[in-house]
Amino acid sequence: MVIVLLGPPGAGKGTQCKRIIERYRLAHLSSGDILRNERAGGTELGKEAQQYMDSGKLVPDQIIIEMMVGTIAAAGGNCVLDGFPRTVVQAAELDKELAEKGKKIDAIVNLVVDNDIIERRITGRRSCPVCGAVYHIDTMKPKSEGYCDKCKGQKLVQRPDDKPDVLEIRLKTYHEQTAAVVGYYSNSGQEILNIDAGRPVDDVIARVFKKIDSLVTAR
Repeated sequence: MVIVLLGPPGAGKGTQCKRIIERYRLAHLSSGDILRNERAGGTELGKEAQQYMDSGKLVPDQIIIEMMVGTIAAAGGNCVLDGFPRTVVQAAELDKELAEKGKKIDAIVNLVVDNDIIERRITGRRSCPVCGAVYHIDTMKPKSEGYCDKCKGQKLVQRPDDKPDVLEIRLKTYHEQTAAVVGYYSNSGQEILNIDAGRPVDDVIARVFKKIDSLVTAR
C-alpha cells in the first residue's frame, strides 16, 4: 500500500505518519528526514541539498526523485510518503515509477491548516541535535527549559528552516508550487481526503484511519 500525505510545513504530517505506520505496518518515508540525514552524513547529495534547505527553497526535482524512488523500492512499495511529491513534476514521475512496478497510490491525504497556526507551531519548535527529539516552547516543553530530556545537558536548537524569515519563504514556496500537486491529483481523477489539520490530533487521525480502513477492507 502506498499512501501520500500532503500538507504545508507544520501541518502535522510527521505526527500523523507515526500513527499510520504503527497501525498499518508501513514504512515512513519522509523526504525532509532523508535529506537531513544525507546532510548530517556529509554525502554529496546532502551537500548539494543543504543550500536549498537552509534558505527555505525546494530542493530540485531531480535530486528528490532519484532519492525517493530508490527509497520506495527499498521499502517494497509499502509506505507512507511524507513531504513527497512536492511538485507536479515529482507527482508525475512517482505515478510513472509506480505504474512500471504494477503499483499505484492507494490513498491521498491532504492536511489543510491556516498559516497563523503553522507559524505558531514551527517558530516555537526546538530539537535535540543529538537524538532528534522535538519540543515546543509553549505546547511541549522539556523538563529543563532549553535542554533535551533524553540527552541530559544537551542544549536544544532551532533548525535553520524553522526560523521566521525562512518559514515565510517555505510557506510562499508551498502555496506557489506544492499546492499544485493537489490539483494534479484531482485532475487525474484520484480521490483526495482533505482534512482540517487545525483540529486536535486525535480528531485528525480518526478521520484518516476511517478512510484507510475502508481501503484495506476493499483490498
